[in-house]
Amino acid sequence: MEKDPLGELTDDGSHVPVHEPGRPPARPATFDLMLRSGKLLFANGQTTEKIVFALNKLATAGGLQATIFVEWGELTVRVENNGDSYSETIAVEPAGVDMSKVSATMNVIHQLSDEKMDLAAAQPVLQEISALGPVSLARFTIFAAAGAAALGVIFGVDHPASLILIALVAGAGACLRRWLSTLTRNLFVQPFCAAVLAGIAGAIAAYLNLGSNLRLIALCPCMILVPGPHLLNGALDLARARIPLGIARIVFASVVTLTICTGLVMGLAVGGVGLAPGGTSAVVPLGYDVLAAGVAVAAYGTFFNMSWSTLPIPIAIGMLAHGCRWSAITLAGVNPATGALIACLIVGAIMAPVADRLRLPFAGLAFASVVSLIPGSYLFRMAGGMAILVTEGTKAGPELFLQVMADATGAILILVAMTFGLVIPRICFNNVSQSFPARA
Repeated sequence: MEKDPLGELTDDGSHVPVHEPGRPPARPATFDLMLRSGKLLFANGQTTEKIVFALNKLATAGGLQATIFVEWGELTVRVENNGDSYSETIAVEPAGVDMSKVSATMNVIHQLSDEKMDLAAAQPVLQEISALGPVSLARFTIFAAAGAAALGVIFGVDHPASLILIALVAGAGACLRRWLSTLTRNLFVQPFCAAVLAGIAGAIAAYLNLGSNLRLIALCPCMILVPGPHLLNGALDLARARIPLGIARIVFASVVTLTICTGLVMGLAVGGVGLAPGGTSAVVPLGYDVLAAGVAVAAYGTFFNMSWSTLPIPIAIGMLAHGCRWSAITLAGVNPATGALIACLIVGAIMAPVADRLRLPFAGLAFASVVSLIPGSYLFRMAGGMAILVTEGTKAGPELFLQVMADATGAILILVAMTFGLVIPRICFNNVSQSFPARA
């Protein structure tokens, strides 16, 4: 009697696949879905912990036992099903942050695990998610300009001409970055060229004596380029003992920041202008400070392709955190690092459950709320001071070296404070939530 090629016939008329001797079994459809979902999550900024959790949840829904390995540039999924094992490693570049893709993918996984969607329907949905494009050029450019100008307000720029120049330079840099993305996939070309453009614009403004606060005309458009989510994801990986991946993420963020510093210094040097270390920011009234922080949060939410309906959440939390930081520094007299720690603890405590509830990447959501706290001015002044030290050599006085060290120390302390302030609440929330039914 010949075997049915579709498999054994059951009582209800369906077929159960059978494996012929010497022929490898067809791998489960859930396995392919896990690979596609994992690639979307890893490439677009989801935290490693949530990637592993989501893929394991998807495997459980499909009756599989899974083991997930995540490394920089690679995602490996290994599953077992009725004695058969399947394993595949796919190349993934975890250099992007796209909240819309992460949220949509997590929703698909949630619906599959709740049996509200079947595998056949999920595949085309994931393909549509993969094909989603970034925000429009107009929105990207407008919010880049507004975000840089808002940072100018936070750092004490009070002259309208200077704010307009900052906005124009940042908008031009956004257009340049979007154009360069069509020419090359190199991860460092876009921030480098945008920083060079900002440096040249700052040098021209200094030469023509356009407006006041000429240093910030170059600095503020560069501050919106800092890759904060990768730094936070790296810190979370290190806290979870994923040492190689955590180091890789932090090194990537550091190299991007170094690229920005180099481009800025080179752009200023084209116009014969240096960036001296040291200096302080003016005290900004609380109302201006909080409103400007909200605009900066909206800008970063746009960069991360956050939906309009979700954007008010990080804006409100970011404004609250910035108000607390302002009060701590201005009224209580704490130093900037302590102020950043207080603000980030508030953001981390609120965003940990919110990110899970909205199924959004914690690093991108939290960083968008505290972007205005990033010590970009310290880093860029340090880079400028180091360039002056190299140029002057032994002629440089000890005051210059001390100013460079002061900027470096300030930047490191603020970054460490921000990282701890955001990471500790996240880890505590994860540990507490393990006692309750988890949601993808």
